[in-house]
Amino acid sequence: MNDMAKNLILWLVIAAVLLTVFNNFSVENTPQTMNYSQFVEEVQNEQVESVTIDGYTINGKRTDGSQFQTIRPAAEDPKLMDDLLAHDVTVIGQKPEQQSLWTRLLIASFPILLILAIFMFFMRQMQGGGGGKGGPMSFGKSKAKLLSQDQIKTTFADVAGCDEAKEEVEELVDFLRDPTKFQRLGGTIPRGVLMVGPPGTGKTLLAKSIAGEAKVPFFSISGSDFVEMFVGVGASRVRDMFEQAKKQAPCIIFIDEIDAVGRSRGAGMGGGNDEREQTLNQLLVEMDGFEANEGIIVIAATNRPDVLDPALLRPGRFDRQVTVPLPDIRGREHILNVHLRKVPLADDVKPSLIARGTPGFSGADLANLVNEAALFSARRNKRLVGMEELELAKDKIMMGAERRSMVMTEKDKLNTAYHESGHAIIGLVMPEHDPVYKVTIIPRGRALGVTMFLPEEDRYSLSRQQIISQICSLYGGRLAEEMTLGPNGVTTGASNDIKRATELAHNLVAKWGLSEEMGPIMYDEDESHQFLGGPGQSGGKLKSGETVTKLDKEVRRIIDECYAQAKQILEDNRDKLDAMAEALVQYETIDADQLKDIMDGRTPRPPKGWDDDGPGPGAPIGEAPQEEPRADDDSDEEESSGRRPSDPLGGPAGN
Repeated sequence: MNDMAKNLILWLVIAAVLLTVFNNFSVENTPQTMNYSQFVEEVQNEQVESVTIDGYTINGKRTDGSQFQTIRPAAEDPKLMDDLLAHDVTVIGQKPEQQSLWTRLLIASFPILLILAIFMFFMRQMQGGGGGKGGPMSFGKSKAKLLSQDQIKTTFADVAGCDEAKEEVEELVDFLRDPTKFQRLGGTIPRGVLMVGPPGTGKTLLAKSIAGEAKVPFFSISGSDFVEMFVGVGASRVRDMFEQAKKQAPCIIFIDEIDAVGRSRGAGMGGGNDEREQTLNQLLVEMDGFEANEGIIVIAATNRPDVLDPALLRPGRFDRQVTVPLPDIRGREHILNVHLRKVPLADDVKPSLIARGTPGFSGADLANLVNEAALFSARRNKRLVGMEELELAKDKIMMGAERRSMVMTEKDKLNTAYHESGHAIIGLVMPEHDPVYKVTIIPRGRALGVTMFLPEEDRYSLSRQQIISQICSLYGGRLAEEMTLGPNGVTTGASNDIKRATELAHNLVAKWGLSEEMGPIMYDEDESHQFLGGPGQSGGKLKSGETVTKLDKEVRRIIDECYAQAKQILEDNRDKLDAMAEALVQYETIDADQLKDIMDGRTPRPPKGWDDDGPGPGAPIGEAPQEEPRADDDSDEEESSGRRPSDPLGGPAGN
């Protein structure tokens, strides 16, 4: 029923109600009311022609034709009938009104009907409002949300930064649009596609764009929606989901975070009766069992493919595995262009510079960056989003929000400046080290100061020299404190740096096989399968006591050599250390251009918008480097070094 019909019915009901009320309150034919004494007097004066007696109410008609009404008293008046008959008044009796049989039955059964109505109401609520979903009476029903082909507006034009993945799935669109094109050559439509990649890379968006391009129904569900505390519920929901999908075929079923239900079997405590394993077994049967599911494509997404059951990954179930990686510099620029279309931009915005300055960012991170920049512009009452706001948003995401309200003494401020200067100088001097992007002593996040390094180019592995250079720069902050405050003045602010440097040295020896003393042998077992029935469950590879001792000595030797090398660099550049710390105390934040001035022996140029009294209104904190940076996710590398506040035990705050 459309809105016009609903409005018409509503106005008709309102008109009927108003008409009824008008008729009930109309006074046009209302008889005149008199008291009982006047009525008796008019009867005796022969002014009454006829009366109708209905209980205590007496309605009458006068000889002149007018109507009247009176109420007789509760006291009996035995002479009333005699007076009426004596004065020739026509007396009309009113038959007592009796309820019909149906009315009496309705009144008698009303309590029972009321109880039944209440019971049915609660049953309907338990079943999810009549929709059959969400209530305890619909345990076995699928929770998949159906989006029709008209509801999906996402297309491949909305997806950027993963060109190879788009090419992999574009063939699915051709399958769904024209399956006979492939069936003529004996090809069959893929049963399933598994999308693998880090969080925020656009796996869900890519799956939705497939449905939007193919114009087919789209079922969306999460892996956690299958498993409940009741036995058999997950398997029942899987069956119901595929039954619904068969009615809508051709269609797409999208299961997000499939690792919640598709983990390797045999690792649970419940054995074969484990509810999650029963759900997985039913999913395996539905995807490739005796019954054919023609026209149904299952697309699943996960960032933990290593924990999935091998039976789920075999051809015939998930025929294709599409990797959706973090975007490279060109992909980041394309993603930024997609999100920047939604905000008004100033003329100085250059997405390529932002892409170079955001290594390791996913599509979700870049969307958040654009949103933060829009919020910065709104706070400043600007109508356009400029490069300055995008730089501020990038720094906030990469280094944390500024905490200018934090009170620091001049001594702590100077010590932090020396700490960060030590990181920066060693990073600038050591070979193959990532360029220094920005140094600040403004507290950000949990750090009192931050030295930000950005790689020059997209990188997927680390050389031994790069690891050694990182270890040296991590100890630069502690060494700077030792040189300025003495051995007894060193603070606990370098605790996080020491932790990361130790991890790098240990991985260099025991995991990456880059030590000449220990050789190219992996001494640390991969723990990714621990508690999942994998090799890590046995407790790791056993090592002899002698091997452990040699590992510890080799790690200590590497750290001692890096520590000595970093100390020598700072001693040789003591004048630059003092100049950089002085610049940090004055400007609080210095960028790559100012760092170059210091390392060349010149006085650092002031930041843009800086005057003698401090930064001008809206002054930018710094410019992005012109290199092509990217973080390496597999190297355990951190993108920044910083001095952190510590807890009473000396560990970094929040760790």
